[in-house]
Amino acid sequence: MPRITFDQVSKSYGAVEVLPPFDLSLDDGEFTVLVGPSGCGKSTTLRMLAGLETLSGGEIYFDDKPISRLDPKERDLAMVFQDYALYPHMNIAKNMSFALRLARVSKSEIQEKVQRVAEMLNIAHLLERKPAELSGGQRQRVAMGRALVRDAGTFLFDEPLSNLDAKLRGKMRAELAEMRDTIDKNMVYVTHDQVEAMTLGDRIVVMSDGLIQQQGTPEELFKQPVNKFVAGFIGAPTMNFVDAELVDETGKLWVRGDGFALPLTDADSARLSSAKDRNVTVGLRPSSFTADLTQGAPIELKVVVSEYLGAQSVLVTRCGAAELLVETQSASPVKAGTLQTFGVLTDEIMIFDKSSGLRL
Repeated sequence: MPRITFDQVSKSYGAVEVLPPFDLSLDDGEFTVLVGPSGCGKSTTLRMLAGLETLSGGEIYFDDKPISRLDPKERDLAMVFQDYALYPHMNIAKNMSFALRLARVSKSEIQEKVQRVAEMLNIAHLLERKPAELSGGQRQRVAMGRALVRDAGTFLFDEPLSNLDAKLRGKMRAELAEMRDTIDKNMVYVTHDQVEAMTLGDRIVVMSDGLIQQQGTPEELFKQPVNKFVAGFIGAPTMNFVDAELVDETGKLWVRGDGFALPLTDADSARLSSAKDRNVTVGLRPSSFTADLTQGAPIELKVVVSEYLGAQSVLVTRCGAAELLVETQSASPVKAGTLQTFGVLTDEIMIFDKSSGLRL
């Protein structure tokens, strides 16, 4: 399992630069997730690693070995695509063993590897069936099994769950997480779904407009986002953003906006006291609101919609002209159209520069 390093790698199509030069290091045995909206460059990055796209500049290293001039088959990689790409005329066992048969691996070794991987993915009873006889989730397991039997040093996943329905996606996500813990390999996973990224990744690389915005553990990205984009992309329901002004009252900083005034913690006040631009963007996660007014600074909101999700509800509320999402316990229902006072946990307030989006 190599340590993978992108050294000033870039990608252009003619005069259009889609990936400016960037550096990225992926640790040995790490499950890395590249996440971002469509068109951010995450799949292009994965395809350059796989050898399916040529580099416009820079180099990719496996340990200290440059690999950009190697054919895909020489890179010790296995890839799972968004499309299952199974051979319809072959049964599942032959689909899974196709690369091994091309490599002239012995029949006994092929049978042993296919059986072991099939049992791990719970598809051993399907080996004699054709792809048309399988469900979408079963086909996706076969596609993963075809990659796993190769026993490559690095596994690449290009949005493998995007074609599945929500319930099956959740089930497959859990199975992937279990597989991650049992297979000690490099895994690089591309998705636009931040829930997949948060639940699967040892490390998440957040991309936007061809640029790496931030990388770190799921907890680091959730609690310490470096800018407004990362803060809004990571976490569900999404973070609320409202315009406000930094106001100094009796030596303590407040953020004051349309319909609210919230005190900042002493640490935030000290850090932001010298901020030149007093006009800022305030970030509030839906989970940062509490019904216990003794736990936070009060804010009055008008409830527009109450979305019942089982144990929790998500309230769509109004604060001045802004729309705010609030997470509450469904055991204490709140009716639409009512005014409700919540407490805001001040140590969870995030402040962003209004022009650059950087966290202050």
